[in-house]
Amino acid sequence: MTTAESHSDASARAPRTARKSLLALALSALLLGTGLGAWSFLIEPDLVTVTEVPLETSKWPAGRAPLKIVALADLHTGAPHVDVAKLDEVVAEINGLEPDIVVLLGDYVIQGVLGGRFVAPEETARSLAALAPAQGTYAVLGNHDWWHDGDQVRAALESAGIVVLDDQAVRLALPDGPIWIAGIADDMTQNPNPRRVIRPIPKDEPVIAIAHDPAVFPDVPQRVVVTLAGHTHGGQVYIPFYGAPVIPGRAPRRYAYGHIRENGKDLYVSSGLGTSILPVRFNMPPEIAVITLVDQP
Repeated sequence: MTTAESHSDASARAPRTARKSLLALALSALLLGTGLGAWSFLIEPDLVTVTEVPLETSKWPAGRAPLKIVALADLHTGAPHVDVAKLDEVVAEINGLEPDIVVLLGDYVIQGVLGGRFVAPEETARSLAALAPAQGTYAVLGNHDWWHDGDQVRAALESAGIVVLDDQAVRLALPDGPIWIAGIADDMTQNPNPRRVIRPIPKDEPVIAIAHDPAVFPDVPQRVVVTLAGHTHGGQVYIPFYGAPVIPGRAPRRYAYGHIRENGKDLYVSSGLGTSILPVRFNMPPEIAVITLVDQP
């Protein structure tokens, strides 16, 4: 074989090799995309995790016993992966954690989730009635609840023995001293006023604020031990090294998920249980959040 013929054969093989490489790359990308899609729509939204959040703070009175709070946000009962049977399982798991307090952070119903089925708030409340924390269950309403019928959702929860706090606070007489739970109204549909809610509470009695939307956090008074919120779903999609591409409402993206300490105040935003608009989650599984308050040594 001459040198010219060898070069000709090599030149002919090069495009074929390039085409095979491109085909393999395209096939790999297709398989990866299919796998990620299956994971994000079919698997991860069903993987409820328990997130432990130990919170040491000087705002929790010295010598007080730790307080275990379970926070459950954005149930969206009827969304894919969150039917009443699944909610019953979540309630049983929460009871197994033996919390002192359970807080429910709004959005118990759905509107227009792809593949979802509307579940009446009364059905959700019947499941939540089985919650058995030592010091009671406290709730706020979310934007979806108000878009549906806030009064109906509130009545359903109250019929299940749940205390609903809409810009209201309640005092709990615990064995080693009182605490207050302050419920802040929804930022998107109401006119919340955290300072007005908390101002009448005695200065020497600790306050835990619960809200649906973390957008209210900058207006929460400095004295509050921690603010617990939902609404964002953690963005549902959380890109490594970037975070949530978008979150609903006016809260900044830094409030998308997790423990945020800002200006000497603490906020925890839960990823929630259900989904909204699209039944998708990636790198942001649904969660039961367990926040344990302890005094700072």
